[in-house]
Amino acid sequence: MTQDDIFEKVQEVLVDALAVDDDEVTPEATLTSDLGAESIDFLDIVFKLEQSFGFKIEQGELFPDNVTQDPEFVQNGRVTDKGMQTLKERLPHADFSKLEENPDVTKVGEIFTVDALVKFVERKLDS
Repeated sequence: MTQDDIFEKVQEVLVDALAVDDDEVTPEATLTSDLGAESIDFLDIVFKLEQSFGFKIEQGELFPDNVTQDPEFVQNGRVTDKGMQTLKERLPHADFSKLEENPDVTKVGEIFTVDALVKFVERKLDS
């Protein structure tokens, strides 16, 4: 599959899961801020990606579990260096440049973009 093919399937998944228009699902759109995804939607997105692409996504593989609640990873409302490193290890498909500029814990959701999902799918299909 080409990157464009993967994008189109991811776009279909997000349009279905989040009830958004396909023109809203751009590579740079964030799942939460731009597309309105809530925590329950992430389960639906994982399920629909598994169905669309025919692979299994382990719990915490696409969206990490409880990293932002761990005091080693977040202190005083900011992601610590160890937290940033852990996120990068768990989410090699995500772009951390904005979070590195402003490691406020409320900004963690911004790493989950449509492009990050496309890169995640590419990695899964290649492995």
